Amino acid sequence: MHIGLYFGSFNPIHIGHLIIADQVVAHTEIDKIWFVVSPHNPLKDAQSLLNEYDRLYLVNLAIQDNPKFRASNVEFHLPKPSYTVDTLAYLTEKFPLEKFYVIIGSDSFQNIHRWKNYEHLLEHYSFVVYRRPGSDIGETHGADVKILDLPMLQISSTYIREQVRTYKSIRYLVPDNVQQYIETNNYYRK
Repeated sequence: MHIGLYFGSFNPIHIGHLIIADQVVAHTEIDKIWFVVSPHNPLKDAQSLLNEYDRLYLVNLAIQDNPKFRASNVEFHLPKPSYTVDTLAYLTEKFPLEKFYVIIGSDSFQNIHRWKNYEHLLEHYSFVVYRRPGSDIGETHGADVKILDLPMLQISSTYIREQVRTYKSIRYLVPDNVQQYIETNNYYRK
């Protein structure tokens, strides 16, 4: 089976994430998408992160009606901070019959040289890269890369957190059940 690994903080997951995942399945040989919730991305500030189990729950709420999507907590049990190369090594050993693809935006792919052991990643794994405004792919470093032009929404988790913090609407930015759970639990208010 071909599995796309969509890594992220998902702080919180939003409609943009879901559209990208759905379109990747529609336009590639990938059978399933695993949303890999990262406890702490080493390239991001950890202070604004909601607890990883709460973020995982929000991902599960958002994808519960799509059998091609799965939330993964694999990085919760690996050393922190989380590095993609370590997660892929673990998953490849645990699921030797699966073919894993890394799903990332062109902005992240431009910075792949900052990732731990990026040369190993580029040599041993396939990438699905979706174009982001203002970020061209440029060099693929000889990696197996499929480039997709997908519908892009200018939605960010940062924007959603700011909307919640200032008591503004996040309707249509996140699935309804995610919005209700965020509001019920007063997430991102502080």
